Amino acid sequence: MSEALFPVVDIPEFIPENSGYDTEYRRSVRWDPVEGDFVRDGANRMVECDGREAFAIWCFKIAQTERYRCLAYPDSIGTEMERAMDNDDEKTIESMVQRTITEALKVNPRTEDVWDFTFSWDGDNMHFRFRVKGIGLDEITVTI
Repeated sequence: MSEALFPVVDIPEFIPENSGYDTEYRRSVRWDPVEGDFVRDGANRMVECDGREAFAIWCFKIAQTERYRCLAYPDSIGTEMERAMDNDDEKTIESMVQRTITEALKVNPRTEDVWDFTFSWDGDNMHFRFRVKGIGLDEITVTI
């Protein structure tokens, strides 16, 4: 009997995560931030958008995703808005929001720059906008 006691299997080749990151902006499904849902046409089919709009949607959604809340996302995805809003000073909150949004968007290697944060307050409610530049794209203004 020349049969091995334990089975022999080939080990697949390890491919590092960062090898050849796809830098192309691909089309996606259009998102309506007011409705909080995908845009659908008259036949109830999802409407597509180009890569530039898909990147803008990603920026908007990442800015509103709380880090560590969704188990499907790695810890590098999302912002820490709840922690920022725990402060009493508006300028401190604005500084922390700017930091956490910038860090969250820079996770994507396509994000070239995040700048020009503008804040407005309505009582305890904060509204803000900022600009994002993706590599090879014009700047995008995101309003939250």
